[in-house]
Amino acid sequence: MRPRIDLNCDLGESFGNFKIGFDKEIMPYITSANVACGFHGGDPLVMANTVKLAKQHKVALGAHPGFPDLMGFGRRDMKLTDEEAKNYVIYQVGALQAFAKAAGSDLQHVKPHGALYNMAMKDTALAEAIVVAVCAVDSRLIVFATAESELERAASKAGLRVAREVFADRTYNSDGSLVSRTVPGAVIDNPRIVANRAVAMVEERRVKAIDGKMLDLGDVHTICVHGDNLEAVGLVKALRKALGKAGVEVKAAGEFL
Repeated sequence: MRPRIDLNCDLGESFGNFKIGFDKEIMPYITSANVACGFHGGDPLVMANTVKLAKQHKVALGAHPGFPDLMGFGRRDMKLTDEEAKNYVIYQVGALQAFAKAAGSDLQHVKPHGALYNMAMKDTALAEAIVVAVCAVDSRLIVFATAESELERAASKAGLRVAREVFADRTYNSDGSLVSRTVPGAVIDNPRIVANRAVAMVEERRVKAIDGKMLDLGDVHTICVHGDNLEAVGLVKALRKALGKAGVEVKAAGEFL
């Protein structure tokens, strides 16, 4: 059987008159879209238009809930109570679920955004609060998480499906976390490098950290490219071409998990 991989991208992050990303150009090349739900980016009109665009291109929809931090684009750590974290996620997933239903579509997954995602990989209580929220909304939803993370463990324990995610356009620390965007070179914008990394992640199940250490990734289910990467369009095109050449079948995670 050919290896299968989902290609996801963070989209719908524009807000009002402020445009972020290249949603229309990227959507034809991905299989899953993580749609901002209004807290770190996105607004009702952007959410509706992104859902419509995803349906047009037969791209699976996922909610991309983040911290209530428009000024920091959801990339600044926040300390929440478990109850706050749970309800913030319910609020955002529910909002996108409503837009999906209005368009005649369904949600496939939930992928926390930015600092919420990074913190939930290591914070057991935060991870469990996110999972409680997902289960409360719809236990059929897939959770996107990094391998061996607290979020993966919490989701699996709750009986949810988990898509193990890797990042083709970001560098890794030796502990498996992503290098901070404040560090030069943390974001990779060279299509050839990104494509080669992605193929190696799928075929070899490992990636080189910034200190040269090889990290074991285990089974990889979905690869992320960030929609606000200035080279995102070229990256997703290069990824699709390289994965196809390597014999990897690119399809939405919900079709094989």
